[in-house]
Amino acid sequence: MNNLTALEYAWVASFFASLGIVLTTKWHGKFSLDGLTGVQKFHAVPTPRVGGVALIFGLFVGWQCLSEETSKLLGLILAAGLPAFCFGLAEDLTKRVSVRARLLATMASGVLGWMLIGASITRVGIPGLDTLLSIVPIAVVFTAFAVGGVANAVNIIDGFNGLASGAVTISLGALGVIALQCGDQELATICFMVCAVTLGFFAVNFPFGKLFLGDGGAYLLGFLLAWLAVMLAYRNPAVSVWAPLLAAAYPIFETVFTIMRRVWKRQSPGLPDSFHLHSLIKVGIVLRRFPTLRADLRNALVSPFCWLIAAVPAALAVIFATHTEALLWSCLGSFSVYLVFYTYAAAASTHQRSAEVVQFTDRNVTEPRAVRRAS
Repeated sequence: MNNLTALEYAWVASFFASLGIVLTTKWHGKFSLDGLTGVQKFHAVPTPRVGGVALIFGLFVGWQCLSEETSKLLGLILAAGLPAFCFGLAEDLTKRVSVRARLLATMASGVLGWMLIGASITRVGIPGLDTLLSIVPIAVVFTAFAVGGVANAVNIIDGFNGLASGAVTISLGALGVIALQCGDQELATICFMVCAVTLGFFAVNFPFGKLFLGDGGAYLLGFLLAWLAVMLAYRNPAVSVWAPLLAAAYPIFETVFTIMRRVWKRQSPGLPDSFHLHSLIKVGIVLRRFPTLRADLRNALVSPFCWLIAAVPAALAVIFATHTEALLWSCLGSFSVYLVFYTYAAAASTHQRSAEVVQFTDRNVTEPRAVRRAS
């Protein structure tokens, strides 16, 4: 079976598995439904949060359909990703797995990836650090931290219908194109396989939000994005290590800026809040511009703005894949674009919240006066 057919089978398997989860909610909803309370909850109806199950099923089907060499490599990658997926799925079903445990699980997946495949981050283009990374234990620990960081970054941006799955598809698509440019057909096929599986889930998730990735799906996609980025630079020395970093820049920017913001405000970096870029877009742009739109469609409308933020660095990564200096400037420019857009969304969000407070106060003041006049 050729690789194109394998991608089609993977998409179909993911799509129908996603649809099956939605249609059978009455049997598993007691465990799988996402609640409505929390600062990062925007959906109005309890929704299954086990989309990761559909992803893993689609990947398993695609794995069976690939050529022998590519299938073997994907099998090793999926085996390495099991700790990240299983701990995330356990949180989806029990809501009792700590953030620390999930972070350690994603890092363990990074270590397992090195054990099974042998890839790691051995260069970053910084002289002193490159020397340290030539020492295997340091390279493995550094790789584990990087993989865990990206996996958690994808979980952070998983806030609205289609947001995380769309952003990851953009990033993985960029990695796949770079791999093709280098002649790495195996890695390119795996990147596009994960894209196909993600788009199968996406068709059920966007725009109506009938199924969520959940932690299992977000950590699985985050691990796959991170590990394929590691492998791209490891297998293709001509590719600058900054190219895969730039391809996956949006969730990384969000995480780095969130940590900076919370440290500046003397808050715990691990606590959830509603000041991520996607949350500010929802309040400051979508609610202001589309106040009469259905709630689920308003949630979905947030995602295209974020996809644009993800697409800019991903496109630059493809264009300058082998040019480190250009990639460094692209990182700086892309982060500047992110900050400008964040500042605009934050200002618009503050304006919208102030307007809502004024309207609420006016109602509470004028209604009693009207009652007194009537009496």
